[in-house]
Amino acid sequence: MRLYLTALNPTDAVLEGFLPAATSLGLPATVLTDRPGQWPAGVPVVRCAVRDAAAVVAATAAEAPAALLSNSDHLQEVTAVAARKLGLPGKDPDAARLCKDKAAARRAIAAAGLDPVRALAVEPGAPPAVPDDIFPAVVKPRDGVASEDAYLVTDHHELNSRVIRIRRRRPEVALLVEEYLAGELYTYDTVGDGTAVAVLGGWQTGLGPPPTFTETSLDWSPPAARHETQLRAPLDALGVGFGACHTEYVVQDDRIRLIEVNYRLIGDRMDLILADLLDVALFEHVIRLHLGEPLTALRLPDPAAVSRHARVEYVCADRSGRLTAAPGRLDMVQGGVRLGCRPLREVGRVADRTGTNRDYLAALHGIGPDPDSVLAALAAFRNALRWTIVG
Repeated sequence: MRLYLTALNPTDAVLEGFLPAATSLGLPATVLTDRPGQWPAGVPVVRCAVRDAAAVVAATAAEAPAALLSNSDHLQEVTAVAARKLGLPGKDPDAARLCKDKAAARRAIAAAGLDPVRALAVEPGAPPAVPDDIFPAVVKPRDGVASEDAYLVTDHHELNSRVIRIRRRRPEVALLVEEYLAGELYTYDTVGDGTAVAVLGGWQTGLGPPPTFTETSLDWSPPAARHETQLRAPLDALGVGFGACHTEYVVQDDRIRLIEVNYRLIGDRMDLILADLLDVALFEHVIRLHLGEPLTALRLPDPAAVSRHARVEYVCADRSGRLTAAPGRLDMVQGGVRLGCRPLREVGRVADRTGTNRDYLAALHGIGPDPDSVLAALAAFRNALRWTIVG
C-alpha cells in the first residue's frame, strides 16, 4: 500500500512536510506530477496528467493506494474525484470545486443566507460591466491563487485598465469583481475527518501597500471563541469538512466577512511553522485523516492555550532583476526566541516583480514566549541580513 500525492511544481509542503511524514508513518510515497523534471533528484515522482482524474486513478494501478491527497489549489477537485473512484477517504469534489471557483463560492454562501458579498463574474473577452456603487472593488482571477493579479480598483477607469493588463498576459482567464472588504485580515486554519472539524489556529496578516495584496507578515492570532460560529457557517455552506483547510477573513464591527477559502494547508512555509509552533506532527495528521483515521485520534492542542507566540515576515523583491546575493538557510536562538531564515528564491534567478507572493525572496520566522520578544528578536535578525537584486 502506498501514499500518492498529486502535485504540479515542487513545494516545501511536499518536500519538507508530506514526504518526511509518510516516511515517519512507514508509508511509501509517490508524487504524481505532470512536471517530473522540475522535482529534485531522489524524490519518488511519476509522470501523470494530474488534471485528469482517470489518469490519476490509472497511475495508482502499479501499487494499491492507501491514501491519495493533494496540497495544490489547482488539483483539489480532480484529486477528490480520483479518491472517490478509488474508494478512498477524501474531500467532497463539489466542495473542492466551490472553494476553487470564487464566484461559485460567493453564490453558495449567499444562497445559505450568510454574509452576501457583491460579486460579478467577467468571462474571458467580455467587458467588465459592473455598477458604479460597487467601488472600491477587488478584481482577481475567478480561480486565482497567491494574490496573483488581484488588485484594488476605485473606479471604472482603474478596473478597465487592470483587466486589459491581465488579459494581455492571460487572455483565457475568467475574472471576478467583488466589493472590497475592509478590515484587519486573519486566517482560520482547520482540519476535519468528514464528521468533525478541529481548529488548528489562525494568524493576523499584514499586507503591503495597495493596489496589490502581498502578504508581508503573519502573527499568531487564534480566532476568538465568539467568532467560531460565524467562521464555521460559510464552510458548512461550501461543504468543507475533510482534511486541511485555510480560510481568510476580515472582522468588521465584530462581524466576520469571508475573503476566500483555500481547501488545503496554509502555504508559503506557514504550514511548517505552524507545526513547529504547535509542536504537532501536522503533516502526519493530514495523512492519517486521508487514511481514514478519526479526528479524535490526532490529539490536537487547543490553539487558545498555546503559550508561545510566532511571527513570520516575508522579504519581498522591490524590483525586477537577478538575485545576486542572499542569505542561505539559517537557524539560531537569541534571547529565548528561535529564529529562522528559509530562502524562497535561489541566487542567480531572474524574475519580474509581480506584487504577489511570487516576489518572496525569503521567509523569516521567530517563535518565542511573547509577542514583544519575538518582534524585537526578529527585527534584529532581519536587519543583519542582506539581499541584492541587480536589474
